[in-house]
Amino acid sequence: MDLLNTLVEKGLRRELPTREEALAVLATSDDDLLEVVAAAGKVRRQWFGRRVKLNYLVNLKSGLCPEDCSYCSQRLGSTAEILKYTWLKPEEASKAAAAGVAGGAKRVCLVASGRGPTDRDVDRVSRTIEAIKEQNEDVEVCACLGLLSNGQAERLRAAGADAYNHNLNTSEGTYGDITTTHTYADRVDTVRQAQSAGLSACSGLIAGMGESDADLVDVVFSLRALDPDSVPVNFLIPFEGTPLAKEWNLTPQRCLRILAMTRFVCPDVEVRLAGGREVHLRSMQPLALHLVNSIFLGDYLTSEGQEGKADLEMIADAGFEVEGAGTTTLPEHRAGGCGPCGDGQAAAGACADLSDRTPAATAAGGEEPPAGNDPAARRDLVAVRRRGAGTDLAPNA
Repeated sequence: MDLLNTLVEKGLRRELPTREEALAVLATSDDDLLEVVAAAGKVRRQWFGRRVKLNYLVNLKSGLCPEDCSYCSQRLGSTAEILKYTWLKPEEASKAAAAGVAGGAKRVCLVASGRGPTDRDVDRVSRTIEAIKEQNEDVEVCACLGLLSNGQAERLRAAGADAYNHNLNTSEGTYGDITTTHTYADRVDTVRQAQSAGLSACSGLIAGMGESDADLVDVVFSLRALDPDSVPVNFLIPFEGTPLAKEWNLTPQRCLRILAMTRFVCPDVEVRLAGGREVHLRSMQPLALHLVNSIFLGDYLTSEGQEGKADLEMIADAGFEVEGAGTTTLPEHRAGGCGPCGDGQAAAGACADLSDRTPAATAAGGEEPPAGNDPAARRDLVAVRRRGAGTDLAPNA
């Protein structure tokens, strides 16, 4: 297929595809799916070999969030029966993190619900980071605390944080449809604050919220322009008790096409298979390892993932290997400067300011999303987390 040959060549050169090419990936048929995976797999292996980085989530504070993000089980007004608790003590969080590290995780992600941290919260998280680093000196620590105020990113960096996560989630043109209590621009500003403080930026998306193909392409192109080091791709977990509980729009095949498109647009970035993989990819999860180079080990913030042992077996059975602590994840050329940009003219816009980007509504092409209430919905796979942080039960790692 000429399209795939072109995308592989561009990916190996770190050259930005056109929007039409990205849309075409999402429009490929199921008959062509293995060819799409194989092509994107060539790009993945060029920059990351057969390594899979493991990440482990610790939910520092669960539920009772004042924001109204429609996809979130912790949102204002959610009736999802999730765990609700206030801040874990540093020693409790460190113990939870240690379980993930023992399971093979190279990065620990510290997450707290809420609009953003107070200065007192930053002090609390800083003590937690220090406690984790004392026990596991080589582990990477990523904080995800919401919108940052001036100076907070610098304080987290000084405490030992390596990265900061704040997802764009969806296209700028449709952002107001899923959240009204903050803006897309607020999210962009927080990612830029993290980058300015010297933190590795982690920013990604959520697919399956009713968006069109054009929306997906728009947010992934915006992420390329923002230039994070890590791009987590989440698939909506439709929690009962949230506004998007009936949005069962994804199939395993569509998930794989979304991951392939993300890899072609962000060829040398850590693309992470994140929340919802068990729910929507199901038995096709191993194929996704040919597209991504990073996954979460075990459970998520408020939902349970598959057993950590099963994750490790899946990686080994698919012919991949867990990335060790002594290995640098990103290619050497991303150590500084504008990582994704190639030498070609087509890549010249990759580092353009996001304010120059048009919203998804103006993007050409792209099918409309399928209707909700998919008969293939697997509500039985949406399991609320009842173990690990905030409970007396051992974590899954």
